[in-house]
Amino acid sequence: MKGILGKKIGMTQVFTAEGVVVPVTVVEAGPVVITQIKTNETDGYQAVQIGFDDVKEKALNKPKKGHLAKAGVLKRSLKEFRVDALEGYEVGQELKADVFAEGDMIDVSGISKGKGFQGPIKRHGQSRGPETHGSRYHRRPGAMAACAYPGRVFKNKKLAGHMGSVKVTVKNLEVVKVDAEKNLLLIKGAIPGAKGSTVTVKSALGSN
Repeated sequence: MKGILGKKIGMTQVFTAEGVVVPVTVVEAGPVVITQIKTNETDGYQAVQIGFDDVKEKALNKPKKGHLAKAGVLKRSLKEFRVDALEGYEVGQELKADVFAEGDMIDVSGISKGKGFQGPIKRHGQSRGPETHGSRYHRRPGAMAACAYPGRVFKNKKLAGHMGSVKVTVKNLEVVKVDAEKNLLLIKGAIPGAKGSTVTVKSALGSN
């Protein structure tokens, strides 16, 4: 399992050797620093915790500062990845975008764009009511309950409400290009989140 934290820069396009245009998302992946190594003896499982995005000391609370002091860094975001073997990892070690290679299959997670309060048409893709012949039913949610019995609205009915701003994972994306000098990953297709948001990039389930 390989993983890294990064910042979504935006989208562009590149051309393959055959001249085919490929839409890609540019992610500034790292550098990240290993802040903790978890072992079976101390934690019951094996994992590597990494920190990303430098931050001023006053922006962190005391527990987090004490935790990060072991690695000698100040980072805003922390994330851990389970690994099969801990050889080659040590606290304070820096990891860059070249942990991935061109052609790797990955999963990308992020917080989707917030849309605010939206109606059932935009939020759930429902159809609207008739527009003519005196109809006054256009964008409302539909019938609420089944007559006198059960006389209530069932759970999970698709209604208006808060839309977006939730964790979303897009699976089996391809790494088109790796720029190790600038710590950039070019990922085929779109990924969740707004520009500048933090995303998690890790090996796709089942990939090497």
